[in-house]
Amino acid sequence: MKAQPSHERAPVVPMLEIEDLQVVFGYGRSEVRAVRGVSFSVAATESFGLVGESGSGKSTVLRAICGLATKSAGVIRIAGEIVPEPRDRTFARRLQMVFQDPYGSLHPRHTVDRVLSEPLAIHGISDRQERVVQALKDVGLGPAFRFRMPHQLSGGQRQRVAIARALILEPQILLLDEPTSALDASVQAEVLNLLSRLRAEKNLTYVLVSHNLAVVDHMCERLLVMQSGEAIEHLEAAALAGQQVKTDYTRRLLAASEGYDRAAVTSSIAFRPRG
Repeated sequence: MKAQPSHERAPVVPMLEIEDLQVVFGYGRSEVRAVRGVSFSVAATESFGLVGESGSGKSTVLRAICGLATKSAGVIRIAGEIVPEPRDRTFARRLQMVFQDPYGSLHPRHTVDRVLSEPLAIHGISDRQERVVQALKDVGLGPAFRFRMPHQLSGGQRQRVAIARALILEPQILLLDEPTSALDASVQAEVLNLLSRLRAEKNLTYVLVSHNLAVVDHMCERLLVMQSGEAIEHLEAAALAGQQVKTDYTRRLLAASEGYDRAAVTSSIAFRPRG
């Protein structure tokens, strides 16, 4: 008798998986446990948020993922594969980070062309000119911006260049560390819409850090609330929008976000979470 074919589906492997991540700075009495056993996973093409007040450890999680902060314990996997220590070039081709400050993240004496060309040169990629022009087009900047210096760009234009630099190696994952907090409301809306479009067009996976729950509500399907380095609450975005939260800490974050309106993402005015 022949065995019946199995109809069970193979388990879906997360694009990014963080297991019991811990980051400790200093020693002895000066020791600071910045991240305390944080775990979460992000599906392919999903946008996942990390929220919490300043000092909650959310940005340190991103820095540990990309290797800018040394993890003390835990496992980081991309598509089921453990991330190597130290990070290698293959890692850089799969994951990139966009930082908070568009003024500090670009070399002040390098042209936009050099900023975008350097990652291609490091990885031995040949068609640099075409890739640079396309990267600028992808973020809504024309070829006229190619040979400008950072001081000749507005804050929003600088952040667009930073996003183009992160995308030029065609990664699967972008880590976004407060990517719009240094921008005014109208420019913030433009950059958020740009990130949403790029995610859809390029099938990107996002991990977004923000203290602003309205931004997370607009950008993410799920989120993790952090406090003092710990994971406090996992939420679906719909639960956040409906203020269906379990912890007092998350309720306080929601209260702090009152007075803002989510519509600013598209209408360039102040915004607040749905609910």
